[in-house]
Amino acid sequence: MMRLSGAIAVLTLVVAVHLPLTAALAQDVKLEVKSSDTVKSVLERMVGKRVSVVLTSGPELSGVVSSVGDKVVLLTQLTGREFFDGVVNIEQIGAVIVRTRNP
Repeated sequence: MMRLSGAIAVLTLVVAVHLPLTAALAQDVKLEVKSSDTVKSVLERMVGKRVSVVLTSGPELSGVVSSVGDKVVLLTQLTGREFFDGVVNIEQIGAVIVRTRNP
């Protein structure tokens, strides 16, 4: 019985430590579109946020918008490619997808 209560105490501690971390990882992003917006201007507002970009050729890349240049965007922390960053030609982006709600 003593062993079980110790395990419960450890589990409670682990959950208590990780709950604030999980809340901090959740993005609270509001996606707005203005009449003068371009893909570039939307990406500029998303710097530091996780987005998915759908390329006009079909593939989708997800990562954190690190910087936006005149012709390219730098995505870091690519999903499924954790050790890679990517530079994407803005003209090849057909859509920008942003997670705005948590389940």
